Amino acid sequence: MSEPLYRKIVVKVGTNVITNEQGELDLEILCQLVAQIAELRKLGIEVLLVSSGAVGAGRSIVRLPSSLSPVASRQVLASTGQIRLINTYADLFDQCGLNIAQILVTKSDFRDRLHYLNIRTCLASLLEQNIIPVINENDAVSVTELMFTDNDELSGMIASMMQVDAYIILSHVDGLFDMTKEESTSEVISTIDIATEHFHQYIKPGKSEFGRGGMLTKCHIAHKLARFGITVHIANGQTDNILLDILGGKEVGTRFIPQKTVHGRKRWIAHSEGLEKGAVLINAGAEAALRSQERANSLLPVGIESVVGTFFKGDIIKICSENGEAIGYGMAQYGSEKTKEVLGKKGEKALIHYDYLYIMP
Repeated sequence: MSEPLYRKIVVKVGTNVITNEQGELDLEILCQLVAQIAELRKLGIEVLLVSSGAVGAGRSIVRLPSSLSPVASRQVLASTGQIRLINTYADLFDQCGLNIAQILVTKSDFRDRLHYLNIRTCLASLLEQNIIPVINENDAVSVTELMFTDNDELSGMIASMMQVDAYIILSHVDGLFDMTKEESTSEVISTIDIATEHFHQYIKPGKSEFGRGGMLTKCHIAHKLARFGITVHIANGQTDNILLDILGGKEVGTRFIPQKTVHGRKRWIAHSEGLEKGAVLINAGAEAALRSQERANSLLPVGIESVVGTFFKGDIIKICSENGEAIGYGMAQYGSEKTKEVLGKKGEKALIHYDYLYIMP
């Protein structure tokens, strides 16, 4: 490899990549993955690894009665399996002369700016010390509202947080297939320009056998990150040297072309779905202004119809259209009580300034 395409990457490894047909860890695949990351580190590339597989590893350790609830089963498998998963990674990376660190998080760890910055500082410090962070959701305590949609969502948040050059999703398929054609003739779509293409038409419903995520989730995350200026690749993690090929510029898998880079608080706010403290309903005029491509607009009280819930200055709130559909998120410049006082009035201070506003596509 002459000059790698990227200097800092997040690699997300799906459950079906590193487990066999029985859902247990596949050591051969893990060895290949670790060897590739070790090679990238020799080239000076910073790598953050987000790895599923704890529940799969747990299946090789314990056999649970059918009477145990699904939530309890997942907690037992995850808590026992995470030890085996991280120890396996530690042994394999140690053979390559590399140290790793285990980071377990829940969605609530991203609930406010301080927690967000604490995680970012930890990850940045590990990279500075040439330690590879191995990140996973803390499935032992992540249940219901505390759960990420899947590790695709988690890894997307990490990629956004760390302002990486590329986010690489390693799945058990070769990329995004064009499902508008006959299945026997469908081909992998090599590139998607989110400014001109709508990926939903290519998606075939369904999820992986052992994981929680599906291709639709992966593409939603890819679309969001590409809007932030991060290149996203979806490729087959069981293909030999797949990471080296991607970093070497070979056309493998599906690549989402990045747009203009977005930094700072907007990235954190964009990943706040489910963590908001309240909501406001806005009228059609305000929605049109916020979606304008010609100029940047803040959310003013004159365009707000009603307030839902209680929130305070600095809280993340959801922005909904007149029919209640979520269209974005933002950081409130004052609380819900004051918002009710200035509702519909002109000449008042913006509830959400443009710099702290994210509108969904």
